Amino acid sequence: MSMKIIITGCAGFIGMHLCKKLLDKNYVIGIDNINSYYDINLKKDRLKILKKYKKFKFFKLDITDFKKLNEVFSKINPTIVIHLASEVGVRNSSKRPRSYINTNINGFLNILEACKGKNIKKLFYASSSSVYGKNNKKKFVETLNTDKPLSIYAATKKSAEVLAATYSHLYNLTTIGLRFFTVYGPYGRPDMALFKFVKNISNGIPIEVYNNGKQKRDFTYIDDVVESIFLIARKCE
Repeated sequence: MSMKIIITGCAGFIGMHLCKKLLDKNYVIGIDNINSYYDINLKKDRLKILKKYKKFKFFKLDITDFKKLNEVFSKINPTIVIHLASEVGVRNSSKRPRSYINTNINGFLNILEACKGKNIKKLFYASSSSVYGKNNKKKFVETLNTDKPLSIYAATKKSAEVLAATYSHLYNLTTIGLRFFTVYGPYGRPDMALFKFVKNISNGIPIEVYNNGKQKRDFTYIDDVVESIFLIARKCE
């Protein structure tokens, strides 16, 4: 059975791949403001791929504009919502804190308000592994304390998780937070390490390494992320 699915941040890296996966069977309504954090031509290229699908419809709008956002939600009456739109980048958040708070907290509040009172089965939203913050554990699990974020970006994602839990309690809205962990793959973000490494090596430029090369972290391939969301979303059918 086909569902109507709203995906915010549809022109983003994860958003585009998720839309493609879900469009095989469902109607997908994409929302994105096409901001200029990185080359908008990459975002436009992703959209060109999605616009080839007959079941895809795109709205260019900013999630901080509640009136327009709510109009789309009311018009579409989606089965589920997958909220991926946000200001991204840990280091950049210290340079533009107000923008991050406006989009990642106020914008997410608008998403919650747009979902409230409607017959939406589930709201998925993008959190981040950054919420684990100051933790000495070698392996992160969902039960770890996340009360000490180390960046403004992480603080906004933690705030979103708290807001989602509150709305779930007050309005019987099922919310599922997804703590993405360094996702990579085709059409990936150019500000991520793997993209930078390949670009610099190809151009004979030394790569920039933090923590004297002692830092270790896991990377998640985009297909694994998309498949995970897909399998959870299928339970809404």
